[in-house]
Amino acid sequence: ELAQNIKSAKRMVERQRPQVWDVLEEVITEHPVLLNRAPTLHRLGIQAFEPQLVEGKAIQLHPLVCEAFNADFDGDQMAVHLPLSAEAQAEARILMLSSNNILSPASGRPLAMPRLDMVTGLYHLTKLDEGGTGEGRSFSSPAEALMALDRGTIGLQAKIRVRLRNVVPPVSEQAQLRETQGWEPGAPWIADTTVGRVLFNDLLPEDYPYVNDVLPKKRQAAIVNDLAERYPMVAVAQTLDKLKDAGFHWATRSGVTLSSSDVVVPAAKQEILDQYETRADQVEKRYQRGVLSHDERNGELVKIWSQATDEVAKAMEANFPEDNPVFTIVSSGAAGNMTQVRSLAGMRGLVSNPKGEYIPRPIKHNFREGLSVLEYFIATHGARKGLADTALRTADSGYLTRRLVDVSQDVIVRERDCGTERGIQMPVAEAGPDGRAIRHRYVQTSVYARCTAEDVLDDSGSVIMSRGADLGDPAIDRLVAAGVVRVKVRSVLTCESASGVCAVCYGRSMATGKLVDVGEAVGIVAAQSIGEPGTQLTMRTFHQGGIAGEDITTGLPRVTELFEARVPKGMAPIADADGRVRIEDGEKFWKITIVPDDGSEEIVYEKLSKRQRLAVITVDGTERPLVDEDHVIVGQKLLEGVVDPHEVLRVMGPREVQLHLVREVQQVYRSQAVQIHDKHIEVIVRQMLRRVTIIDSGATEFLPGALAERGEFESENRRVVSEGSEPASGRPVLMGITKASLATESWLSAASFQETTKILTDAAIQGKSDKLLGLKENVIIGKLIPAGTGINRYRNIEVQPTEEARAAAYAIPSYDEGYYSPEVFGTGTGAAVPLDDYDFGRDYR
Repeated sequence: ELAQNIKSAKRMVERQRPQVWDVLEEVITEHPVLLNRAPTLHRLGIQAFEPQLVEGKAIQLHPLVCEAFNADFDGDQMAVHLPLSAEAQAEARILMLSSNNILSPASGRPLAMPRLDMVTGLYHLTKLDEGGTGEGRSFSSPAEALMALDRGTIGLQAKIRVRLRNVVPPVSEQAQLRETQGWEPGAPWIADTTVGRVLFNDLLPEDYPYVNDVLPKKRQAAIVNDLAERYPMVAVAQTLDKLKDAGFHWATRSGVTLSSSDVVVPAAKQEILDQYETRADQVEKRYQRGVLSHDERNGELVKIWSQATDEVAKAMEANFPEDNPVFTIVSSGAAGNMTQVRSLAGMRGLVSNPKGEYIPRPIKHNFREGLSVLEYFIATHGARKGLADTALRTADSGYLTRRLVDVSQDVIVRERDCGTERGIQMPVAEAGPDGRAIRHRYVQTSVYARCTAEDVLDDSGSVIMSRGADLGDPAIDRLVAAGVVRVKVRSVLTCESASGVCAVCYGRSMATGKLVDVGEAVGIVAAQSIGEPGTQLTMRTFHQGGIAGEDITTGLPRVTELFEARVPKGMAPIADADGRVRIEDGEKFWKITIVPDDGSEEIVYEKLSKRQRLAVITVDGTERPLVDEDHVIVGQKLLEGVVDPHEVLRVMGPREVQLHLVREVQQVYRSQAVQIHDKHIEVIVRQMLRRVTIIDSGATEFLPGALAERGEFESENRRVVSEGSEPASGRPVLMGITKASLATESWLSAASFQETTKILTDAAIQGKSDKLLGLKENVIIGKLIPAGTGINRYRNIEVQPTEEARAAAYAIPSYDEGYYSPEVFGTGTGAAVPLDDYDFGRDYR
């Protein structure tokens, strides 16, 4: 032992004696710790790791988890927490270990992906160099090809032929190999490939089909996606580690570095600019003569200089050599894009002012050449607005997340299956460019990771997929191949669980790729998935051409507008019934009358502002504005603009408004290339429509005009109908997330959100009691939260032996003569063994 008592041990630690490190290393083996980086915007902001002792005072972090933490190596700080109890350690290891958290809870796609240097390395490894050293040589095995590479007789990227054993050929090449080489599954085959690609395929699992392509970032991501779909998480984590190591290794060997001489300015640039300068001068002269107005002149100039910028960009791209480092970094997808390279090597082009309008003077220089004083001022003028926006956006995004968490914090998976027959029809296929059916473009965020609500039949009526089947990538491909266009899936919008949701209606947990566990706090996950990318959304309200003065709200304000169920700016009226339209064109306003098909009373829309144009409709494949005597269907827009969700609810009903809200929110996120699964938005929308206004109370205890929870309303109606009485009738109410949070049954949760004094006084006056069903209520009073392992069904488990186990434990073996025969035991001397020779432990006597 190193120390006699605790005090001397403490002294050794304080003096940092070398023995302390040996003991520490022993203590921390297999003891996970939690790492957290602020701001913790989603659950992957805290993950568990097994620490290793290193020299120096900096925490060294695995590169692949940086994406989830949004961390980089420029001085970020992280907090380390130590789980002490056995339960805490078990939870950290099973639920929070970084290698178990590869998938994004928002989209179900891997977040731990090769990035930056790793992408460059793998791109370099799999690239093909036409006319490289040793091109066309053949090798009997990968080992032989590697020997040639070591000796320098062939290049890494040279095209060679290699005989491969125990390797599955690419699926696309198998038919051709059968014809040309007589290949059979399991047999060796000859590949036209490169040594780099042979090395890359060594990193993948043995039974994974051979990858014989150059791999930019998107292809690498597709492979990792496929691995996550096919293999257990452990295998995926190991493969990702190999890809990471190889990526860094070959990025170093590739020698991709940046210097100012790599930024090549195209020779044709000046010539292009001179042409467009002439055109701009002509516009300027027409303006001076009074032929063009100020706005028209600006519009013309913006169009001219946009074309000039595009042309310079094309010339620049064509001018880059294939092996240029700048070009390699961008074309591999490792970092940056051609727009940024255009600012470096082409021309900076048009920039916008703080209002978001283009300044009609272009910046003709690039950063390589250097900007003039005026150009520099113009560029920084608009950029400053961008920086101010970013700071404000962070606060807005954080507040939206807080409201989303509050409205959905009591949505927990409470049962496995609610048994509903209902579901939602969703598209799985669409026509491709060649007319053949391909996967629908939004399959990944709609149908993927759900369960079917009914048997799926093909054209002949035979069952392709039974009810309750999990729709993963292979299942969706099967449906598309069978010609299925739409499929009815389970959804939280149609779930009939009394409180929370059921596992089958929710479908797969996006983070694990398996059916969601009972006890999962899916509401919190939904709020985090929607809130976390909030800072990426734009803040601007763009001026749209043609709608003078009317701004179209986009980005974060649009998401807020939808979730708060506000009446939108520039609202478009919708048709209340199917029928023919009569349009009267006044001086300032439109007057639209609908003559319903069913002969009922005419519906008149008066004083519709002419700032909004008539809605565009599609007739026989061509788009045109609505005209007199056109036929409209119920819910169709009559003017251009945004639809009010309350109107959709009134005219079309609750299901339609739910789908409308999901669609509109997704439109904003998709415009910023953010992938979030529909189910997260559905969880929030379900909470917005969970209340009913009582119209007629029937024989129930509700009061007319009161608000009731949907679940309570339905169960009370079932009760009175079973007694043969009259049920209550009600109208669904659409509430914004703030209002829905404050109207919750739990006064503790509502008081901790906003308007605390008012809520507490109301609760006291009404003598309310809190059932403690959500997470916040339980946190406030210091109870275990009713989610995860804190849920009752897990806390009250008693392990009982089965009947067989109990019977086996208590059975007395029957006496068997042969079992105790001298052959088994030997004859022995018969002398007793003195018990004092044995130590039976202190308690024996």
